[in-house]
Amino acid sequence: MAEEIENKVAQSALVNFNLEDHYTDGERSVIDISKYLDEGIVLREKLFRDQLINEDWSIYQGHYIALTCSTDAIIPTWAYMLISSHLEGVARKVVFGELETLETVLFEEALHDIDLEKYRDKPVIVNGCGDKPVPEAAYVKLTSILKPVVKSLMFGEACSTVPIFKRK
Repeated sequence: MAEEIENKVAQSALVNFNLEDHYTDGERSVIDISKYLDEGIVLREKLFRDQLINEDWSIYQGHYIALTCSTDAIIPTWAYMLISSHLEGVARKVVFGELETLETVLFEEALHDIDLEKYRDKPVIVNGCGDKPVPEAAYVKLTSILKPVVKSLMFGEACSTVPIFKRK
């Protein structure tokens, strides 16, 4: 008679936390303000305003937007504000920065709503591999959220974890 294999990980008090479960679904877009620059370096206010008025903002309907400038041009703050005002009521969210900045903001918002009680006084493993883009900043934020409530915090998989924190 074959001996039954026992899954000790499944029977343990370990709780997995997968940041991918908190990924905000939706289309992401980058708007690069450099496309509005005269000769690639100068922002001319009247021309800029005209370009924005003629832009089809509806293509960003429901998108999460990262607003950036890919050149070394000096862009006045009001220019970003103006683009943001055109996206109001169209885009779901507009942030200044690259896509990684956008992902960081979205994860911070999603993590704000987690129920900490299910992790209280438990050993928690934060999964580290996946298919969705999870910025390192989300792991840092998660650590600061979980550390005050968990018994221990680890990173990786149950078979191979890196200890992060253990309450004394």
